[in-house]
Amino acid sequence: MANERVRVRGLSIFRPIIYGNTARLLTREERENVPAEHTHKWTVAVRSAASAPGSDIVGGADNLGYFLKRVSFKLHDTYPNPTRNIDKPPFEVSETGWGEFEVTIKLHFVPESGEKALTIYHHLKLHPWSLTGEPDSVPPVEVAQKAGPVHSWQYDEIVFNDPYQNFLNILTSNPPTPLPRTNANGRTIPFHVANPASLEASKGGVPEFTTLIERDEVERLEKAKKTIIAEQERTRATLIAKEKELERLQKTLNG
Repeated sequence: MANERVRVRGLSIFRPIIYGNTARLLTREERENVPAEHTHKWTVAVRSAASAPGSDIVGGADNLGYFLKRVSFKLHDTYPNPTRNIDKPPFEVSETGWGEFEVTIKLHFVPESGEKALTIYHHLKLHPWSLTGEPDSVPPVEVAQKAGPVHSWQYDEIVFNDPYQNFLNILTSNPPTPLPRTNANGRTIPFHVANPASLEASKGGVPEFTTLIERDEVERLEKAKKTIIAEQERTRATLIAKEKELERLQKTLNG
């Protein structure tokens, strides 16, 4: 039993997740039972990346409860009890509203993991996507109705480095459902602002993540990482140059 609390050094294991939201316009009947200004019903969630066959839900093929103990969603302060703690799957919150805002999502892992909580952020999306230069503009109701539900989802990978042996056992006993290679189920591809060409392909259905999208996401993350490193190096070089110039000026003044 003692070996179960020993970390397996040099090993990394990950679990793919998606987080985001789905939103749709309220029906006339639904609007009779909510505040007058509310226009949409939305669900924000953290799910497994793979979608269940035949399901109209984005992701969610796997139960993430084996490594997530709780997911906390911090909504806008205008909502009653804005911090919603969800202690079992599905890890999601459904509400009605009229405005978009940033949702803070905190992932709490099971005690066996020995991991600290992880915080991620999602901008709640209610209105159809636009690449017209006015992404936050609110379209007419008839345009929104024709566009159908709005989906805004982000793929990510939770990486566990040097996991405890007992936690590793839990993870390996619950392998994630593999992502399909292509959208063979007739689903659309998820739209991503970093890939404008995906806007048209994302319309008209429930999106599904695939291994190709996973690869693209990893490549985009690596590109972003290299860009940040390069910018850090440029900043460092500029700072060194300015320090040398300051040193030269000080010597001139003291001379």
